[in-house]
Amino acid sequence: MTINRRDFLRYTTAAVAAAGLTGCRSQSVQPRRPNIIFIMADDLGYGHLGCYGQEKIRTPYLDRMAEEGLRFTQCYAGSTVCAPSRSVLMTGMHSGHTSVRGNDGGTPLLASDVTIGEVMKQAGYTTGVFGKWGIGDIGTSGVPNKQGFDEFFGYLHQVHCHFYYPWFLWENDKQYELPGNIGGKREQYTHDVIVEKTLDFIRRRQDEPFFLYVPFTIPHTELLVPEDSFKEYEGQFPEPSPYINKRRHYADQKAPRTTFAGMVTRMDKDIGRIFDLLKETGLDENTIVFFTSDNGGQTSGGPDLEFFEGNGPLRAGKGALYEGGIRVPMLVRWPGVIPAGTTGDHPWAFWDVMPTLAELTGTGAPEDIDGTSALTSIVGEQFTGHSQQQSEFMYWEIPRGGKLAQAVRMGDWKAVRPSEDQPLELYNLQTDIGETRNIADQHPDIVAIIGQYLKTARVPPREYEPEPVLWSLPAEETGYVK
Repeated sequence: MTINRRDFLRYTTAAVAAAGLTGCRSQSVQPRRPNIIFIMADDLGYGHLGCYGQEKIRTPYLDRMAEEGLRFTQCYAGSTVCAPSRSVLMTGMHSGHTSVRGNDGGTPLLASDVTIGEVMKQAGYTTGVFGKWGIGDIGTSGVPNKQGFDEFFGYLHQVHCHFYYPWFLWENDKQYELPGNIGGKREQYTHDVIVEKTLDFIRRRQDEPFFLYVPFTIPHTELLVPEDSFKEYEGQFPEPSPYINKRRHYADQKAPRTTFAGMVTRMDKDIGRIFDLLKETGLDENTIVFFTSDNGGQTSGGPDLEFFEGNGPLRAGKGALYEGGIRVPMLVRWPGVIPAGTTGDHPWAFWDVMPTLAELTGTGAPEDIDGTSALTSIVGEQFTGHSQQQSEFMYWEIPRGGKLAQAVRMGDWKAVRPSEDQPLELYNLQTDIGETRNIADQHPDIVAIIGQYLKTARVPPREYEPEPVLWSLPAEETGYVK
């Protein structure tokens, strides 16, 4: 069922959703629609996990997730940076159509946007988000509780979430005080607080189908981690000397490689805790879990992407439209449905998540989104009854220096226009995953097809005056220091 966004919320599809994929397994094993958990790291690169080739940072629980489920090799974020990537994920519309195009942190989703949260609510799911939101600050139309989520805990403005020891977080629309961080103390690491709230949601909601979105803040800078995680790697890596903190408002620890590795491993352990709780509550076989990252690994500010080979063989990183900026890890686990230890090479992106979850739950999605369901590539034709569709074009854009940068994938062809006043570059990802050879002059026919597509790929962004970037103001005006 497809309907336009304007009319979507007038329809109730919970009855349709009851069908879902209950035919996948016997009713004695799957008595209700599956719970859905979508976990997203912040600035984790394609190569930062052991199951994607990482050799220095330990990620045993995510590696086990790959062993027990499905590892995608060609999944893409919605954008090269945080806010637009999250907007794409929530709306099912690529970065040339979604509401939030820039990365200021103060531009909210529109009241008219239909989000994954609202689609899941229509399907009869209880919905929660725990972590970094970044697409609607308090008092705007973009806050989670106005976008289909029953519960929210974490950071609203994405600049707030650059700091791991603020004095408060948000619980729905109320400030949740962290007294251990008042007066400059560092006693309540916000990642840990968010994890505990996430686990509590699962315990409280275990008797009803739930959609749980967990956008962790780790391993985004600032580079800070509690001592127990720091000690796991202390002395194992040569550190840059002297270490220069390029972002002086961040209170980084002075061993950035040790800290970064500790942050990733701490997140990995907490994902292991989520899996342990699913087993403890008897929800494991009736829960599908996704894990990904919001964009490629960060190339500056301390994480040392080159040392860890954090984007593997991919070119560039966060902020760039080359593969290192947008290709991300994607793991999916659903015991008894997804065969263990499988690899998927279907190219799909964040705008495909909404229609995928809509098909999974048997409900409808707005008809004018850009996404196409990737469910067959996840669970197989025997469950969906149809072959996997392939989008003809995949599109990304990002404003840079007052000009627009764009990228298009068409089959194995990848075109990049670093700036609107520059020509298209062309790469063949089948033979050149690192985008090292620009072959645009050898294939003018392909360049022409992609150039024609670009004329209709986007619409101009809406006019919106974002809220001020709060960390640029005096500390006493931000509410981040108390």
